[in-house]
Amino acid sequence: MNTLTTDKLNQNWLFKYKLYHIPFWCVYHYFWWVIAVGDPLAAASSMFFSAYTVKILFYVIFQALAVYFNLYFLIPRFLEKNRLTEYVIYLAITIICASSLINTGYYLSAFLAHCTITKMFGAEAGSFFHFFNTSLPSTLASMTLAMSIKLTKNWIQAERKQQIMEKEKLETELKFLKYQFNPHFLFNSINSIFFLIHKNPDMASDSLAKFSGLLRYQLYECNDQQISLDKEITYLKNFIELEKLRQNNNVEVIFEVEQPNTEYLGIAPFILMTFVENAFKHVSKHSNAPNWISIKLSTSERQLDLLISNSTSPDEVTEAVSYGGIGLKNVQRRLDLVYPGQYQLDIQHNDNCFEIKLQLKLSELGFENKEFWSKEQGLLEQR
Repeated sequence: MNTLTTDKLNQNWLFKYKLYHIPFWCVYHYFWWVIAVGDPLAAASSMFFSAYTVKILFYVIFQALAVYFNLYFLIPRFLEKNRLTEYVIYLAITIICASSLINTGYYLSAFLAHCTITKMFGAEAGSFFHFFNTSLPSTLASMTLAMSIKLTKNWIQAERKQQIMEKEKLETELKFLKYQFNPHFLFNSINSIFFLIHKNPDMASDSLAKFSGLLRYQLYECNDQQISLDKEITYLKNFIELEKLRQNNNVEVIFEVEQPNTEYLGIAPFILMTFVENAFKHVSKHSNAPNWISIKLSTSERQLDLLISNSTSPDEVTEAVSYGGIGLKNVQRRLDLVYPGQYQLDIQHNDNCFEIKLQLKLSELGFENKEFWSKEQGLLEQR
């Protein structure tokens, strides 16, 4: 434990003071010296085991100082505050000063080697300004490279932060849409049971048992992002039976399901529920004409097709589109978030009929959900 703590502290110390930049600058200048000399071994020998070491050291130190002065002082103080003219002036002064200090490294190298500057670096090296031909472009190159790395790093961090914020926003919005729906459904179901208590206590008792199953599903079985399609269909069946009891045969309900081999297909919970609830909520209340709801659900490979239609009146159509449309807008928003580009939703309405068609590409459940669902199916069969 102590060893791990010590290693962690050493690592933090290394990154806190950015000491890992030192080998970077050494490798950077070694790379360019290799290009100039043409031999990696000769370049390493001249850099570390000759009088040229002092000159190379001046390049490493003063170019690094110029780079960090630009990145951590000039850019925040002037460039990021749109003081471009001042930034350019101070940047030019920084480059010239760094290059001048590097030039002094040539003279110190010659002094330590006990020879003249012209003998060590050639006859043309007699002038101090001659060395600007090398030090100035090199300083410009190193500062350009450092700014490119810094800007790229900042861009990557900004993109990563933006992605995290977008992900958190989507997750928060999905939770809000989901929880916005649940109280709405509970309120309608409680009203249904309350209606049956006075009209038919036996039917109310049966409804309460079904409602208990629905509530258990909401509270305990649909907290995952994906649930079994079979569970969602069973939930719809219970809800439809509850509504049929409440309607008291005033509405003819047709519920047809074709679901071959769907036990391992997953779907986001409550995606289908809003459409079914909307049909019951806005079905017509004719006394001299049929009131009906038709729900047809089928799957082919991994595609789900849902067709829901119900009889209605002009007033009911207006209410379904305006007030009831709140739920439909929510579920469409959920579809956009959970199944982008994987669904088609068509809503048609006229004076006598309200129709919803949904085509949805489903995915298979994960291994853990498959295993859980298989065990649960086995327990149900044993019961």
